[in-house]
Amino acid sequence: MLDKRRLVRFDLKVPAKIECLSRKKDKDVLDLVTSNLCSGGAFFPTEQTLPEGTKVRVDLMLPLGGLKKLISQYDHACIEVTGTVIRRESQGMAISFNRDYSIHPRKGNGDIQRIYRSGEVI
Repeated sequence: MLDKRRLVRFDLKVPAKIECLSRKKDKDVLDLVTSNLCSGGAFFPTEQTLPEGTKVRVDLMLPLGGLKKLISQYDHACIEVTGTVIRRESQGMAISFNRDYSIHPRKGNGDIQRIYRSGEVI
């Protein structure tokens, strides 16, 4: 089978919090882990999928690992992005990311400092 994807996908297990952007008061929030990830979207294994077309906010928590030497006061980088559920299947759901995003270094105690928004330093 020919893979028609334009973006390279990486088999990464990245913790994520997914929040529905609906108007109802009791918003669905899922704590999931990616099975693969690219700059345009991700696949999330789960039995509790959201309907196709659902608008979501995704917070991806990337461990800084080797970069910690350069940015010693932070443990993780939190990438906040919005997107849309584009596919549901028995193993999980695929979310396509929008181009707007922000990146926040995160300290172990949960403090967040916003340094990037849509690729620009602010």
